[in-house]
Amino acid sequence: MKALVTGGGGFLGGAVVDALLARGDDVVSLARGDYPALRERGVTTLRGDLADPGSSRAAVEGCDAVVHVAAKAGVWGSTADFRRSNVDGTRVLLDACRDARVRRFVFTSTPSVVHTGHDIAGGDESLPYATHFDSAYPETKAEAERLVLAADGPDLATVALRPHLVWGPGDTQLVPRILERARRGRLRFVGDGEALIDTTYVDDAAQAHLDAADRLAPGSACAGRPYFITSGDPRPVRELVNGIVVAGGLEPVHGTVPLPVAVAAGAAVETVWRVLERFVTVDDPPMTRFLARQLATAHWFDIAAARRDLGYVPRVPLDEGFARLAASLRVGT
Repeated sequence: MKALVTGGGGFLGGAVVDALLARGDDVVSLARGDYPALRERGVTTLRGDLADPGSSRAAVEGCDAVVHVAAKAGVWGSTADFRRSNVDGTRVLLDACRDARVRRFVFTSTPSVVHTGHDIAGGDESLPYATHFDSAYPETKAEAERLVLAADGPDLATVALRPHLVWGPGDTQLVPRILERARRGRLRFVGDGEALIDTTYVDDAAQAHLDAADRLAPGSACAGRPYFITSGDPRPVRELVNGIVVAGGLEPVHGTVPLPVAVAAGAAVETVWRVLERFVTVDDPPMTRFLARQLATAHWFDIAAARRDLGYVPRVPLDEGFARLAASLRVGT
């Protein structure tokens, strides 16, 4: 098939592109930046803003499917910026698909759309959307997911995937941030570090998108539905974080911070960051209320629906993933 992958130059988007190319599909990538490495692999690369109708129309022309991975992610930033990227961009892309008669639309969402700050143990797709969000990212992703699922119909089949904490070699977010803080001696666990959480190795997350694209059709079992995607192996957050730390050649981390202290610190940091960003460009804050609650609560999910409707099967065990990460980090150094 011919597939458009938005955000094909990013971590997960790039893995989706690689998986499509490996099986012989034609791939188009739409991104704001320029990615010569994609062109060298035979990808048709287009530069543009998803929220610009002209860019989206040009990108979807002649495509059989769209895999919409691109998003503004993070725990901090202007709500307007998040809404333009995550909501407006998705709406414009859906309109372009309808006009171009694209039949399949796979959307990358996030489990954060259902996270309320409390434990989720084995949650499935019957969980309702959260009604309050501490961050613009999950709020706007929930709004975009609703748009995608509501767009499902006889002419355009849609599905939303919710991969949880995607990581692996080439990660530009989770892995480097954990390692940077560990090197500086500033990494602590919120709570006792024993909360069970799911993660998703990047190759499995990418394969889930291909599985969804292959199974998706108007009226199919997965059409108009969301699915949690994980490696199916929840572990204590302490074990997962230290797996990454050790893969980076560092000593395991043991320090902890009580949840109320972390939440209070997150609120204080948010206040400081709001002041700073009026005068200078700032990175994501080291702690926020949303991040504190994410780190201290259990959140792992039942992936039975993805197995049944998408044929999704996690292929990379976590310990193998840590070994692959360690090997890639050694090469990188």
